[in-house]
Amino acid sequence: QVQLVESGGGLVQAGESLRLSCAASGSFFFISTMGWYRQVPGNQRELVATITSTGAASYGDSVKGRFTISRDNAKNTVSLEMNNLKPEDTAVYFCHAGIRGRPSTVRAVDHWGQGTQVTVSS
Repeated sequence: QVQLVESGGGLVQAGESLRLSCAASGSFFFISTMGWYRQVPGNQRELVATITSTGAASYGDSVKGRFTISRDNAKNTVSLEMNNLKPEDTAVYFCHAGIRGRPSTVRAVDHWGQGTQVTVSS
């Protein structure tokens, strides 16, 4: 059973910074892409940032230049450094990982964390 556990959410003021972390645990063969998504009640889940196993990162337009994603393959962790936070960044942030359970598994299976709340006050 694969589990993703997030940490680091909270309440900050506009312009401040937060760092989110996510650790994958359990039995699996390989983690391909890891990333962060966010969701506001009533809206669809939105891509924040993703990073491949080789370190190639991509970002949603609204966070480019402010957020930085990184991962540690040895520790099976992914982090999101969020700077210059804005009230519109307020959302529940979800960790995502595409995981191959066995060497014989061709396609990665999507796994999600439970979500962590980020609230930015103006």
